[in-house]
Amino acid sequence: MNVLFVTLDQFRGDSYGEAGHPLVKTPNLDRVARAGVRLERHFSQAAPCAPGRAALYTGTYQMNNRVVANGTPLRRGLANLATVAREAGYDPTLFGYTDQGLDPNESAGVDDPRLDNYDGVLPGFSVGLYLPESQAGWIQYLREKGFQVESGWAPALRGEPDRPAEDSLSGFLTTRFLEWLGEKDGGWFAHLSYLRPHPPYAAAGEFARMYDPADVAMPIPATERERRHPLHEIALSVRASAAPASEEDMRILRAQYYGMISEVDFQLGRVFQALDDRGEWDDTLIVITSDHGEQLGDHGLIEKLGFFPQSYHVLGLWRDPRTTPQQRSVARFTENVDLLPTLCDALGVAVPAQCDGTSLLPLFSGDDVPWRTHAHYEWDYRTYLINAQTSRVNVDRELSRYNLAVSVGEETAYVQFGDGAFLCFDLDLDATWRTECADVSRVLGVAQEQLVWRQEHLQREYTDMLLRADRPGRWPMAFSVG
Repeated sequence: MNVLFVTLDQFRGDSYGEAGHPLVKTPNLDRVARAGVRLERHFSQAAPCAPGRAALYTGTYQMNNRVVANGTPLRRGLANLATVAREAGYDPTLFGYTDQGLDPNESAGVDDPRLDNYDGVLPGFSVGLYLPESQAGWIQYLREKGFQVESGWAPALRGEPDRPAEDSLSGFLTTRFLEWLGEKDGGWFAHLSYLRPHPPYAAAGEFARMYDPADVAMPIPATERERRHPLHEIALSVRASAAPASEEDMRILRAQYYGMISEVDFQLGRVFQALDDRGEWDDTLIVITSDHGEQLGDHGLIEKLGFFPQSYHVLGLWRDPRTTPQQRSVARFTENVDLLPTLCDALGVAVPAQCDGTSLLPLFSGDDVPWRTHAHYEWDYRTYLINAQTSRVNVDRELSRYNLAVSVGEETAYVQFGDGAFLCFDLDLDATWRTECADVSRVLGVAQEQLVWRQEHLQREYTDMLLRADRPGRWPMAFSVG
């Protein structure tokens, strides 16, 4: 069985056809959804990219993996997507990036250049195409084709509408993967890590003109100033996270975002066509998700931050032609931390004890199994208060209070801040998260749910082990997997 593990960066869970979006066209994502399982309420566990991917790749919540920002090192010793694939007998190969910083204990010393950025490749991956944040390989390709491209990844991406889609960043990655695939027999494992639909909001070629801004719906407006939490007010005051002020500019931004989605969907169509041509469509397990979502103007914000669900509700597709039924939708709350244990289950390897998630295979089969009642995610914003010169532990733990955790249930959404403040939204009265819950007993109940969630997911690698003469086996590490 081949394995194709795809991430689409900053992809909202409501922005494709099978999810019911009235405008955006995604025939290839829809094909996977119809051929397998669609996760209706699937959530990433953190933002931005590095924290979201740390949770996805290791199956652990941020409170356990402690990757809190782009640049926080991923500590050594954690199993991950690539190491699990190797245990199952594959040579997992990366196309794109993983945004996981090197553990300093694995470095060659303070002068090791790998400590200068968080662009490192997740341990265990072979590299088919490496695209660091600079996108240097793609930019070189464009220049060799005769395009005038400014230096820097953001200017290069902003120029995508003026170039053919075949020369897009997503097209470049897809072509390199297809070249690699042409040299492979069956039994491969590939991770395609696409940057799009991540900003800049500029779709490639004809996809930049695919959607008329006049046809695009406007976002959920922000609440009145006096009803906003201070963190929401701060986010609105930061230029990089505030939505465009004019309706015209907002519609253009959203139209470009949808164009980026349709373009990367088109590139996935090239991949699926290759699988068809090779006779491997029914021999390939396909997983598609995102590291986090996108505000897209909702609540007056863009990009990914804060506590609103648009930054964390992501697409989730799973298609295993051996076992999963076709066109099944799962309405339970599912999380990115579930995908690693599910893959372990599907590949027949032990689930690492570190995993906070649970295998989804029983849900895929329609089994009525005990399941979580809430989705959970975290956001840590201490990076607003530290800089590159910070080199010591904050001894009074002040920085550790700059974080929040969210529990999303059927009727309420609860936000607990590290400084003791909290919010609780009444989803029965207002599904847009703009009306707070006035029932103290309901607030207490969901606060207790979150507390129990934290207690249940304390690190457990060695907690179920007892060092004694009659222990099963003679090597303690035998207990480090589930």
